Amino acid sequence: MERQINKLIKISLLIRKKIFQTAIEAGSGHMASCFSCVDILVAIYYSGVFRVNLKYRNQITRDRFLLSKGHAALVLYAILADCGFFCSNKLRRFIKDGSSIGVHPDYGVPGVEFSSGSLGHSLSVAAGMALAAKKDGKGYLCIVLLGDGECHEGSVWEAAMFAAYQRLNNLIVIIDYNGLSATDFLKRYLDISPLGRKWESFGWDTIAVNGHSFSELILAFKGLRERRSANPLAIIAVTTKGKGVSFMENSPIWHYRIPVGKELRIARQELDLGNSHERI
Repeated sequence: MERQINKLIKISLLIRKKIFQTAIEAGSGHMASCFSCVDILVAIYYSGVFRVNLKYRNQITRDRFLLSKGHAALVLYAILADCGFFCSNKLRRFIKDGSSIGVHPDYGVPGVEFSSGSLGHSLSVAAGMALAAKKDGKGYLCIVLLGDGECHEGSVWEAAMFAAYQRLNNLIVIIDYNGLSATDFLKRYLDISPLGRKWESFGWDTIAVNGHSFSELILAFKGLRERRSANPLAIIAVTTKGKGVSFMENSPIWHYRIPVGKELRIARQELDLGNSHERI
């Protein structure tokens, strides 16, 4: 386990660097939102728990991962490129004219299961996928990453109610719970706590984890395919927006900003050091 976690920490830092480099070259990208959920996606794609790697790409038994907070597309693109779904050189075309690599995930990009970015839609789609898996007797899981601000959307709770009623225990929601949305802290305008109790009231099982701890994430993921509960599962992953770059962390102004000048030097230094990551 220790060796695996150390490997995931190294991968996470490399993915953060790739996100940073791609966004700087493009002059665009939701960098802080990506840094919030890098460790979650690294755990999903590299821990070996889920059937999401290139080997399962065209197989009906593959697990489906949907990035509902689609503005964090850069982290998904960087991981898919690193996993071999497409050439990493394609990242240099991020948001360029004629490129399929846009600000939000597009179904036409290899490895992307659903075009997202309009918040509140992916859970409904994933619930449909999970229901199809049940009806067809297939054993795949459907995993959705929601933003916490996205949980303000009414469609999220409509889908949550449907999934519980249909007893979709093959549906897993992970909430990137960083306490911030596009413009401010959630507690300042529409608090969603206690988030776990809200999901439970809709008929879901819930667990809470540190979204930057690979040991906690892997422990939460293991055994999901053999769950005995008939309820869908919500994993509340407590995170820090902008994780890994000190001046971005927990700062609302960095939802879409790109570092310049002195900020570039500080960010590059901190990403090279990787001193904000979990240590063994």
